[in-house]
Amino acid sequence: MSQFLEVSNLNVTFPTEDGDVRASNEITYSVGLGETLAIVGESGSGKSVSNLAVMGLHNPSRTKITGSAVLNLSSGPVDVISAPTESVRKLRGKEMSMIFQDPMSALHPFFSIGDQIAEAWHLYNKGSKKDGIKKATEMLELVGIPDAANRVNDYPHQFSGGMRQRAMIAMALVNNPALLIADEPTTALDVTVQSQILTLLKNLQKELNMAIILITHDLGVVAEFADRICVMYGGRIVESGSVEDIFYRPSHPYTLGLLNSVPRLSSGTSHRLKAIPGQPPSLIELPAGCAFAPRCEYVSRVTSGACLTQVPQLIEKSTSHSSRCHLSADELNNLVKDKA
Repeated sequence: MSQFLEVSNLNVTFPTEDGDVRASNEITYSVGLGETLAIVGESGSGKSVSNLAVMGLHNPSRTKITGSAVLNLSSGPVDVISAPTESVRKLRGKEMSMIFQDPMSALHPFFSIGDQIAEAWHLYNKGSKKDGIKKATEMLELVGIPDAANRVNDYPHQFSGGMRQRAMIAMALVNNPALLIADEPTTALDVTVQSQILTLLKNLQKELNMAIILITHDLGVVAEFADRICVMYGGRIVESGSVEDIFYRPSHPYTLGLLNSVPRLSSGTSHRLKAIPGQPPSLIELPAGCAFAPRCEYVSRVTSGACLTQVPQLIEKSTSHSSRCHLSADELNNLVKDKA
């Protein structure tokens, strides 16, 4: 599978009066056409920040960004981090697009749904206003909005939450982008609508052969949707691998903690969910060693004390499965078995 997006050593820092907020550190991942990469982690772990950098949506006067994010276009590779702002703007909405977390704040309340989708289409296509509304109607039909010919004239407040999310998807896909970044696309939606939205994205991906990056804090959402998963904590990727690796062979204590906090029907009614103790670290004052060490129940098992003094490297534990932990996969697995 060809890699359409290749992110390497991406760092995003926000200078403040209190110090530098290191929101993303050494982020490296890739995603190919037709593939879905899920990025999971708690709020504030750096998931959205790193992908907003890929989209070129940070204010350059208030943000320090280093590293690279290369789009392998048919016309040749383009590094959106070092490319001129105007060049990135021409890629945004055409080669890469983004679904934002809250469609009510992302959609303009004073313009109809059809006008907003048509405006996105007119950026890269010639045609009359009538042509734009026709395309908007086609897109609303594509994403499953009933009576699209009439609803195209409605305003965001006249749509339900699920319909607004579908309208956002229609706007993001109106120019057939090769890369779609979906930032918490099912937040605040009930489980039935969640399933409908994820199924819609999956079907559209098959039809358009898109690369999708799904940003979420909910491991349950990605279980059947993603091909690979990156787990983020404290601004870093702490584990990455296939869905099977992450769910059945986790090799980082934080990933184990996330999995233990997800309810399972197979576990029986007496099973109690286990919360991860403590709070995520401040991104201004990250711990000297492993960022997860203050919350990790296995930190004392590393006899050298490296967890408190050395930042672990992201090391391949098995084929295409990497973890940022001083414990080996076997050591962690044995500790988990002993505790059980």
